[in-house]
Amino acid sequence: MSSLPPCPKCNSEYTYEDGVMLVCPECGHEWSLNAEEHVEEEASVKDANGAVLNDGDTVTVIKDLKIKGSSLVVKVGTKVKNIRLVDGDHNIDCKIAGIGAMQLKSEFVKKV
Repeated sequence: MSSLPPCPKCNSEYTYEDGVMLVCPECGHEWSLNAEEHVEEEASVKDANGAVLNDGDTVTVIKDLKIKGSSLVVKVGTKVKNIRLVDGDHNIDCKIAGIGAMQLKSEFVKKV
């Protein structure tokens, strides 16, 4: 059996070496053999200033955000407490006072 690690994206066990890179035939992901630290950096969510965000952090909105399908707007300086990080395009789940549950992009917030 092969001693190669599984794919970090899809956990496929069918990885193979291609020169100095490892390749997953199922999802097409390529990574270097010594990229364990790099995978951790990609997985972290960063705010507009580059600070790493964690579950439970408090953030501030840095731009007026129109809410699709509504006339409401999240104003600049709105403080959002106890965020939860999720996968996807909008990577922050939160509740905003007066508006309710929302998903935000990390590029429009800064850590307090």
